[in-house]
Amino acid sequence: MDRKDHRISNRTPLLDRITIPSDMRELPEEDLRQVADELRTELIDAVSSTGGHLGAGLGVVELTVAIHYAFNTPTDRLIWDVGHQAYPHKILTGRRDRIRTLRTGGGLSGFTRRSESEYDPFGAAHSSTSISAGLGMAVARDLKGEDQRNVICVIGDGAMSAGMAYEAMNNAGAMKSRLIVILNDNDMSIAPPVGAMSAYLSRLLSSKSFMSLRQIARDMAKHFPKQLVAAAGRAEEYARGFVTGGGTLFEELGFYYVGPIDGHNLDHLLPVLKNVRDSENPGPVLIHVVTKKGHGYPPAEQSADKYHGVVKFDVVTGAQVKAKSLAPSYQNVFGKALIEEARHDDRIVAITAAMPSGTGLNLFAEQFPDRCFDVGIAEQHAVTFAAGLATEGIKPFCAIYSTFLQRGYDQVVHDVAIQRLPVRFALDRAGLVGADGATHAGSFDLAYLGCLPDFVIMAPSDEAELTHMVATAAAIDDRPSAIRYPRGDGTGVALPERGQVLPIGRGRIVREGTSIALLSLGTRLAECVKAAIELGAYGLSVTVADARFAKPLDTAMIERLARDHEVLITIEEGSVGGFSSLVLQHLAQRGLLDHGLKIRPMVLPDRFLDHNAPLVQYDEAGLNARHIVQTALTALGRTMDKAASA
Repeated sequence: MDRKDHRISNRTPLLDRITIPSDMRELPEEDLRQVADELRTELIDAVSSTGGHLGAGLGVVELTVAIHYAFNTPTDRLIWDVGHQAYPHKILTGRRDRIRTLRTGGGLSGFTRRSESEYDPFGAAHSSTSISAGLGMAVARDLKGEDQRNVICVIGDGAMSAGMAYEAMNNAGAMKSRLIVILNDNDMSIAPPVGAMSAYLSRLLSSKSFMSLRQIARDMAKHFPKQLVAAAGRAEEYARGFVTGGGTLFEELGFYYVGPIDGHNLDHLLPVLKNVRDSENPGPVLIHVVTKKGHGYPPAEQSADKYHGVVKFDVVTGAQVKAKSLAPSYQNVFGKALIEEARHDDRIVAITAAMPSGTGLNLFAEQFPDRCFDVGIAEQHAVTFAAGLATEGIKPFCAIYSTFLQRGYDQVVHDVAIQRLPVRFALDRAGLVGADGATHAGSFDLAYLGCLPDFVIMAPSDEAELTHMVATAAAIDDRPSAIRYPRGDGTGVALPERGQVLPIGRGRIVREGTSIALLSLGTRLAECVKAAIELGAYGLSVTVADARFAKPLDTAMIERLARDHEVLITIEEGSVGGFSSLVLQHLAQRGLLDHGLKIRPMVLPDRFLDHNAPLVQYDEAGLNARHIVQTALTALGRTMDKAASA
C-alpha cells in the first residue's frame, strides 16, 4: 500500500457530511483533498452500476470541489458545458442519494437540467452553449443590479472547436460584463507544462493588487502620447504572452487570461479561483485549467476514448459488462457498408463532427485514413465542408447524429439544398435513443428535412436495408440525400456483402391483406408485422408495407393502399410534420380522403420524452405493436374485447 492509500484508509469519511456545497464550505481547506478522493471513489462506484459518461467526470473532480468551495452556489451561477462533466457536481449538490438512478426511468438525467436542481441554472447536453448562456445571465444580473452574483462557465477544450463558443467570447469581450470562463483543457494539449512556477504566476496575475495596478496604469496611460501608449501595450502583451503561453488569443477576444493551472492540484486551483472571485476588475476572465480525462482511475486514464461513455463495469478490473447480441449495431453496419462502397469508388469520403466511433466512421478511417475527416464539434462547418467537396465531384457522406444536425440546419438549407448538391447525410440515432433522453432523441429530422425540395430521404427497416440504402445514396449524384437509422443493434437479418441500389421512391409490400393497411417508415416495421399477426387473430386481413422513402413517396403504392383498404395507418419514429404529413398531403391532393377512407397517422407524441429504456420509451410513445392493434380496431369502431368475440 503506498503512502496515499494509507492516508485515505485511516481518515474519517467526509463526503457523508456533505449534502449541499454550503456543508463543504464549512470544512477547512486542508480537508478538500480527502473530499475529492472520496468523491472520485463515489463517482466510480455509482457509474459502474448505472453506466454513463465517466472519463470527463473523473477529470473534473478537483475542479468541481474547488469551484463549489470558492463560490457561493447556487446564488453564484455555475454552468457546465455539455453536462458530461457534471456527475461530481450532482453528487455534491443534493443528489448523491439518487446518483445510482442516473439515466434510468424516473431517475437523474445524465446532463444538467433546470427542473432537477437549483444548482443547474442551465440545461446542457449539446456542446458549446455555456458561454452564451452565461453571458446572458451576467447581463441579466447587471440589468437587475445584483452586483455580487458571479457567473462561472466550465467549458471543455473539445467544445471550443464550435464557432458558437467564439461568437460568445467575442460578444463578452466587447460588452465588458463580469463573467468567469474556465477552460477545462483535457485533450487538445494547447497548454505548456504546468507546475509550481505556472501556479505562482497565475496567482500573481489573478491577484487584486496586480489587476488593480494594471487598471491604474491603463488610466494613467490615457494622458500619455499615443506612441508611448501603443508601445506600453505591446510590451504588456509580449510579457503576458511569455508568461501565459496560450493566452494571446483569449486576450485578443477581450478576456483577461489566467493560467495554465494544474486542474488536479487544489493548492493551485483555490488561490486563483478566490482571486478572480474577489477581483473588482470589470470584464470577462478566462482561467485555463489543465486536467486529464479519467484521472484517478487507471482503466479510464489508459483508455480515455472507451471510458468517455460506458455501460456497467467491474470497478476492480474496469471490464465493461456489455450485453451480447447476435446482430451488429446499425452504426457498424453503416461503417462497413460505406467501406465497401468506397472500395469501388475512390471519390467517396466520410465526414464526422467529433463522433467517429459513435457513427461507425472509425472503421472507415482505419481503411481510408486520407478519406475520413473529423472536423470536431462543428456541425455547421461539417455540412458546408461537405458541400464544397460535392462541388468538385467528390462524394461526401456526412455522418452526424440526427439531433446534432439540427445545429447545422441553415447550412443544410442554404449551402446544400438550394444548390442541389449531392451531399449524403447519414443520420445516426434517429428516433428515440434511451438513456440520453430528449436532448439526444432524433425526433425531428423527418420534419425538418421533409420540407426541403428535391431531398431524398430514406429510412431502413433493418440492417440489410441500411446496407442497400448506403449503396443507393452513393449512386445519387444530382441532389442531396439522407438516411436515418436508429441507435442500437439490428434485427439479425442476413447482410449482403455489398448493397444494391434501390429504385428511388419505391417502397415494398411485406404482407398482403384486404381490410387494413399498415404503412411503416423505418424500424417500426417489425412491430407492424407483429400487429398484423395479432389483428389476424381477430379476423382482420392486414397489408404491411415498408415505405423505404419519405421523399420521394411511392405514390402508386400509397394510392393503392388507400383505394383497396378500409383503414390506412402510417407509422414512423418521428414527430408530427414528418412522413405522415407528406402522405396525407399527397392523398388530399389526389382526392383520396374525400370518400370513406379511415386514415390514422402514428407519430411520436407532441412532448419531450424522458430518458428510459428504448422499449419503454416507445411504449410511452404509443408506437409498439399493441398500440397499432388498438389504433386499427378503434378506427373500425371496435374495442379489443369486441374484436375478440367477433
